[in-house]
Formats: sequence, C-alpha cells, structure tokens
Amino acid sequence: MSTVTTVIKHRKVKIVVLEQGADIAAHCREGDIAILPDAAGWWIKFVGAGGEVDCYGIPYPSYNEALWSAKAAAEFGT
Repeated sequence: MSTVTTVIKHRKVKIVVLEQGADIAAHCREGDIAILPDAAGWWIKFVGAGGEVDCYGIPYPSYNEALWSAKAAAEFGT
C-alpha cells in the first residue's frame, strides 16, 4: 500500500503533508516538517538529527492552520 504525500517548499524547508498513519521516517529527513492528521486534528512534526521527531503539544483543527504554522516555523528555521 502506498502513501500519498504532498511536498511544499517554503524558505528552503520541505513541508511534507502525509496521510493519517504514514511513517514520517519513510518520507522525511532532518530539517523537514511533516503535517499529518489523526482523529484529534492536524499535527506538525519537526524532524531532527538521526530522525528524532518533535512536535507541538496540540493538533490544529484544520489543515490550513497547520500549514500556516509550518510555514511560520520555516520562516524562523526549524
């Protein structure tokens, strides 16, 4: 089963939009930002050195809000 991804480049940062349940490590590298949904909302995940993943403590209620936040993070460098 393949996962659909969308890649958006913003300020030289790759923002990867994934389907629910997708494996972040399979699609993202260090410095990337992943956006993915679950039942609670849209999560922003930051991929660090060695594939370490960090995220904001709460999900966003919409895709657009999550994307705006990811672009803002890219503005300041992740």
